[in-house]
Amino acid sequence: MKKILIIGASSGIGRRVAEELASRGIMVGAAARSIKALEELKRKYPDTIEIEQIDINEKDASSKMHALIKKMGGMDIYFHVSGIGYSNPAMEPEREVEIIATNACGFARMISTAYRYFRDNGGRGQIVALTSVAGTNGIGQMAAYSASKKFDQTYLVAMEQLALEENLDIRFTDIRPGWVRTPLLSDEKEYPMEMTLDYVVPQVIRAIVKHPRVAVIDWRYNILVGLWRLIPNFLWTKMSITMS
Repeated sequence: MKKILIIGASSGIGRRVAEELASRGIMVGAAARSIKALEELKRKYPDTIEIEQIDINEKDASSKMHALIKKMGGMDIYFHVSGIGYSNPAMEPEREVEIIATNACGFARMISTAYRYFRDNGGRGQIVALTSVAGTNGIGQMAAYSASKKFDQTYLVAMEQLALEENLDIRFTDIRPGWVRTPLLSDEKEYPMEMTLDYVVPQVIRAIVKHPRVAVIDWRYNILVGLWRLIPNFLWTKMSITMS
């Protein structure tokens, strides 16, 4: 691993991965909306972290990503962590739209930017994205979130097909964790098979290094989503999926 750009590096999995890799001497480009959190990272690892404030929902996100790549002196791996998610059983329209805007539209903006960079600079690289086991089937309490993660997973498949058509050496890794205790989760709730950052982050880094096409974290969720895939929609829709 040489140079990795992480969008969504201000907290949670993205921040922990940035710290772990930077501490090992790997050049990390850290981006997020929170400039204060990024500046803290830069102070902690001044020689191995470069930062850029990027909001993936803004049209200037692509140009800012290129600016960060320039600061890094190039990019070998793009790691997309940025995303939002929460249950919305009340189906408040604006919350649904907000999730889709970030997790689908913002995702497409940044993944396509990374793809174009690799295509225009040697035709090789690695695109890694953190999606979710929630993308397996639609979950009623989290309709926009689960649908947006399915979008992300399908988008990666399409990008891989395009790379093969264009004879590019771009690898794709889709990391699908279950519930991880990060700031996205409510402190007032307990979640099924909840995992800690200490447990998940080493597995995320292993997936980046080993680059399997899909990495479900962890083995329990791997079994669970395997079972979910066997359930036809006419039965799935009759099931009550409790998320807390």
